[in-house]
Amino acid sequence: MNFTRWSARLPGTQRRAAARTDRGSVPAARGESGPGTDTWLDGDEADHPAPVLEELSVRRLLAQIPALAALVYGPEHRVAFVNDAYAATFGPRPLGVPAARALPELDELGLLPLMDQVLRSGKPRTVKSRKAQGGGSYTVTCTPVDIPAHGDGGGGVLVFAADVTDHAEAAERLRASERRHRETAVTLQRSLLPQELEQPDDLRVACTYQPGGTDAAVGGDWYDVITLGAGRTALVIGDVMGRGVRAAAVMGQLRTAVRAYARLDLPPHEVLQLLDGLAAEIDASQIATCVYAVHDPNEGRLEYASAGHLPLLVRHADGSVHRAADPTGPPLGTGGWVHTSGTIDLPPGATAVLYTDGLVERRGEDIDEGVAALERALSGAVGTPQVVCDRLIRSLGVTAEHDDDVAVLVLQHPARTGPDAELFHNAALDLLGGIEAAPRARAFASGVLASWRFPVELRDLGVLAASELVANSLQHGTPPMRLRLRRTDRRLIIEVTDGDDHLPRRRRAEPGDESGRGISIIATIASSWGSRRTPGGGKAVWCEFALPD
Repeated sequence: MNFTRWSARLPGTQRRAAARTDRGSVPAARGESGPGTDTWLDGDEADHPAPVLEELSVRRLLAQIPALAALVYGPEHRVAFVNDAYAATFGPRPLGVPAARALPELDELGLLPLMDQVLRSGKPRTVKSRKAQGGGSYTVTCTPVDIPAHGDGGGGVLVFAADVTDHAEAAERLRASERRHRETAVTLQRSLLPQELEQPDDLRVACTYQPGGTDAAVGGDWYDVITLGAGRTALVIGDVMGRGVRAAAVMGQLRTAVRAYARLDLPPHEVLQLLDGLAAEIDASQIATCVYAVHDPNEGRLEYASAGHLPLLVRHADGSVHRAADPTGPPLGTGGWVHTSGTIDLPPGATAVLYTDGLVERRGEDIDEGVAALERALSGAVGTPQVVCDRLIRSLGVTAEHDDDVAVLVLQHPARTGPDAELFHNAALDLLGGIEAAPRARAFASGVLASWRFPVELRDLGVLAASELVANSLQHGTPPMRLRLRRTDRRLIIEVTDGDDHLPRRRRAEPGDESGRGISIIATIASSWGSRRTPGGGKAVWCEFALPD
């Protein structure tokens, strides 16, 4: 563009030299050619020749266009011209004054450094939807121009601004609507997650949940910790495939179902079988992955089952990390699969980690690489469960802008020593023989509870509960039978196991009945009671007493 004498040569137009010398001449007919003719014009078009652009006034053109235009020149960007639209928007501007003083709105839009770049590079630059102090938004293009009349070096810059306020406001309304929808989904999901984790007697548990970044819709990650009684604890983590409120709603239904099935105290694989059928009924188009694990302090291990989920990891006290092997099955909702349970050791001093794929999955990388990176991070992660959670999040590079939901559940089996260890005791007696085992069980329970220095009232209740559980097992169960007493820092647990898998039920005994009152007595005097089938066949019946503070 050449601004000499305020005339322009616009690119992409046909120059017609003949029009300058002979306005009235008619070009040759189609098919003929000659100097000064345009062979593509027919007779009617030749009667109305196009205007000569070099003779049009650039000042008039720029003054009349609705967009804002200003011309500056020299290294200080002195004002040479502003059009009517510019003056109507920002007011008239003095000519010859540097833009830093005469055009403060350009500084507000951050254009002065950009204009310096345009002068140096000779290339146009565009910035989109910049907001001015007055509230309008503009898309501005700065184009270098040649002004030979000014020999101060540097040429000039044509500033062309289009008012995009309506578009910017519409885009902001759309972003605000998306933020509200996302906040609704996040609020729904957080309300469906446990507000406070249950803390078992024998484990220390912490969890971290982080929704995806602002550009990612909320997902369906969930976790839970469920105390099953008799010192046993269920730990769950899962991920519903999909995004948005629907995924969060499905997640809430599955989490509620897990808690209900957990109360049945079933083996992990049976819980997943029930969840699999329910997931298909909730929404056949959505599937979910899940790990369900149960910790038994008497066993010192985790029994788990997986439905298409990533393997849980266990870090031992020496820093070695073990990955839970199969069994695993397909995700929930697919049907047609019989899940199985497996076990992994969780000795004192060990830490186990359950997590969702958002922690380890990255675009362009194999997910096994992410799991290996998590293993390396876990091997050096020490401290409380919450500290381990935070360190794993940082080590795997998860930030507030991460593009996927992340849930991490960390549990530790503390290695207790000193006075803390005195609060945890176990004692067991094999019940051999017939009815003569009952007095031996009462004597054993009385001696153990006295050695644990329980108050007399609690000791008497414990002996009564042990007597009733043993009597029930002797009458309705089969060998082998075993009485186990366990105390923690918060409760006394009494459990009797036998070889019969018929679970007792509480019933109302009639006045003339000579039996049937044992479980009712247990339910009356104990804080809680329950029963479950044991993996090797048989059952366990237990009750708990809360210890005084």
